[in-house]
Amino acid sequence: MQSDKSHNTGSGRVADAQKGNWVDRVAPEFTRPYLRLSRLDRPIGFWLLFWPCAMSLALASVARPPTGFDLNALVLFLAGAVAMRGAGCTFNDLVDQRLDEKVARTRSRPLPSGQVSRLQALAFLGVQALIGLVVLLQFNSFTIWLGIASLGLIAIYPFMKRITWWPQLFLGLVFSWGALMGWAAEFGQLYKPAYLLYAGSVLWIIGYDTLYALQDVEDDALIGIKSTARLFGKHARAMVALFYLGAMALFIYAGWSAGAGNQFLLASLVPAAILIWQVVTLKPDDTANCLTRFKANHWVGLALTLALWIEFRF
Repeated sequence: MQSDKSHNTGSGRVADAQKGNWVDRVAPEFTRPYLRLSRLDRPIGFWLLFWPCAMSLALASVARPPTGFDLNALVLFLAGAVAMRGAGCTFNDLVDQRLDEKVARTRSRPLPSGQVSRLQALAFLGVQALIGLVVLLQFNSFTIWLGIASLGLIAIYPFMKRITWWPQLFLGLVFSWGALMGWAAEFGQLYKPAYLLYAGSVLWIIGYDTLYALQDVEDDALIGIKSTARLFGKHARAMVALFYLGAMALFIYAGWSAGAGNQFLLASLVPAAILIWQVVTLKPDDTANCLTRFKANHWVGLALTLALWIEFRF
C-alpha cells in the first residue's frame, strides 16, 4: 500500500480530478475522502446520469403539454442522480480496488490510496443508497418499482469489464435508466417514445464512454481489462461516429413519436453539432483530448433537453 500512497497528488487529491476543484479547495478536510469516493470532485458523472431523466421529463411534457413541465420531479431526479452516482462509484471502487491500484489514473482514488477503509466505504455506500431510496419513494408506485428493477444492472456492471469487451453497453443500460424513469413519473407506465429515448441514450453512452476508456487503453491491456476502446482499436473514431449517429436518429424519432415538430428538429442541430465536433477533432492517443470530448457530452444532454423543452414551451 505504501507504493499506492506515493501516487497521491497534493493532500490526497485524485490524479484525474480537475485542479482547484471545490472539494480540494473548500470542503472540510474530514469529508474530502468521501466526497472523492462519490466523485463529487468530478461532477460530470452525475450530470450524465441526470440528463436522460431530464430528457425524459421534457419528452413527457411534449406528449402531454397541458400538464406543464414538472420542475419538482426534475429537482428530485437531480438529487437522485447525485446520490446514486456516488453510490455506484463507491460500489465500483470496492469491487475494483485491486485493479485501480495497477492503473496510473485511478491508484490515487480514496480506496487504493488508503484514504478510506473498505468498512468506511461500505458504510458510506449505505448512506448514499438510503438517500437515493428516500428520493425514489417520492414518485408513483410504477416508478418506484422501475427504479428498483435497475439494481440488478447496477450490481453486475463493475464485473463486466472482466468478462466482456462491451462494458460500455452495460454502463449504457444503467446510465440510461432515467430515460424510462422520467416518463414513468409522469404517466405511471411506459410508451414507445420512452423506449426510443432509452435506446438512443444507450448508444450515446456507448459512444462517449468509449472516449473515456481511450484514456486507459495501455493500462487496461497490461492488466487484462476489456473495453470497447480496446475492441475498436484504430477504428474507434468511426465506431463512436456510428453510435452517435444511431443515438441522434433515435432521439429524433423519440421526439417525433411524442409529438415534437420542426422546432425540436431545428434545435436538435445543436447537440448534433457537438457530437460531430467530438468525432472530427478526436485524437485517440491524446488522453486530454479524449477527456475534453467526453466531458462535452454534458452540453449534449443539456441541449437535447432544451430542444424538447422548446418544443413544449413554444
